[in-house]
Amino acid sequence: MGKRRMRDLDPQAMALAFDGLDFGTESFPAEEVPLLSVGGVSGYLKSLLAGDPYLARLWVVGEVSSCQRNRNGHLFLTLVDPESGDILKGVIWRSQTSRLSFWPEVGQQVLALGQIGIYSGGSYYRLVIWQLLPAGEGLLAWRLQQLKARLAAEGLFDNQRPLPTHPQCIAVVSSPDAAGWGDIRRTLNQRYPGLRVLFSPAQVQGEAAPASIVRAIRRVEQDGRAEVLLIARGGGSGEDLACFNDERVVRAIAECPIPVVTGIGHQRDETLADYAADYAAHTPTAAAERIVPDLRELQRQGSQLRQKLIERTLQALERARRRFQHTQRHLAQIHPERLLQQAQERLTQRQQRLVQAVRHRFHHHQQRQQALQEHLQALDPTAVLRRGYALVRDERGSLVRTHHLPLQTRLRIQLASGSLWARVEESHEPPQT
Repeated sequence: MGKRRMRDLDPQAMALAFDGLDFGTESFPAEEVPLLSVGGVSGYLKSLLAGDPYLARLWVVGEVSSCQRNRNGHLFLTLVDPESGDILKGVIWRSQTSRLSFWPEVGQQVLALGQIGIYSGGSYYRLVIWQLLPAGEGLLAWRLQQLKARLAAEGLFDNQRPLPTHPQCIAVVSSPDAAGWGDIRRTLNQRYPGLRVLFSPAQVQGEAAPASIVRAIRRVEQDGRAEVLLIARGGGSGEDLACFNDERVVRAIAECPIPVVTGIGHQRDETLADYAADYAAHTPTAAAERIVPDLRELQRQGSQLRQKLIERTLQALERARRRFQHTQRHLAQIHPERLLQQAQERLTQRQQRLVQAVRHRFHHHQQRQQALQEHLQALDPTAVLRRGYALVRDERGSLVRTHHLPLQTRLRIQLASGSLWARVEESHEPPQT
């Protein structure tokens, strides 16, 4: 007979085959024993687990002992119970890895959200994981980071209002029993005596602390006298400072109408309240020092400014004295009488130069006139006539300059004294020289 699959066997034939066999101390009819294949067992177990509401969706806490990603992108890990040593296989499908809040590491305590199922290929149950969160303090830190990112996206950490330089009234929110409140009072009294301080008490630790801090902030707002608000608490554990990470406290600080300064914890402590404040100091004492100036330092600066003012005043007076002396000398030079005297001197000089110029020009013209007169005398026809010469003119009165004249031409001869008429009877060529 050839091989047959288990599910194809006849139950009655199986009963006959098992008939008479010894199954232990207790005997029971073979027809009452269920008969399943390996796949049938796996399918039955899967249906049992899928139908269990407790295992269909649950959180499992454990330590990651192994974590490996296969070539298909699926993430396989093993969770271990540190106390009992029990292990639980887990798988995160590739489509779900991009949605993880963080990537697990070996040795890390985690919280895994998923469903218990059967892996028939290996005959073991496993946890199909949908989401991972860090366990213990890691979970708190993750939740804090999520809250911080959400509040930052809303703009609650954008406060950067300037603090008053010389406040006259401030408010403090803290516990009346806190050591930080005592440090604040000592610091304010030493640095800025006479400052008005309004104290609004609040619980700064425990479950009731967030609501108490919010009420204390509201009291300061309603009072309306404070120019700046200081929220303070001394050092402590993370649990002690948890109230300053509460969303209600953060929103109350961000919505406060006056600048807020926080002095919470020690040097390394940091809360969401610090992010929402306009200024965050490391300690209550540092916060008080940031709010008010040091009076002794102000006095020292005042003394320096006073000395500088005196020096600059003396320098200004010296410059003014030199300018005054210069002005006096200038005024002496531009006095009206002196100006008149200088003008008269310039006028006298100009008159003298003018007289000299006129005399020079007059003398020049006299010499020129004499030269012209002598020249005119040399050119005077009567002078020539007086030396024995005569002027010959024709009947039209024109001077005769040639001997080529028609015969019988009447000529008028002008002498130095009188004139006479003549007639041309004969003409001769001038002798050759």
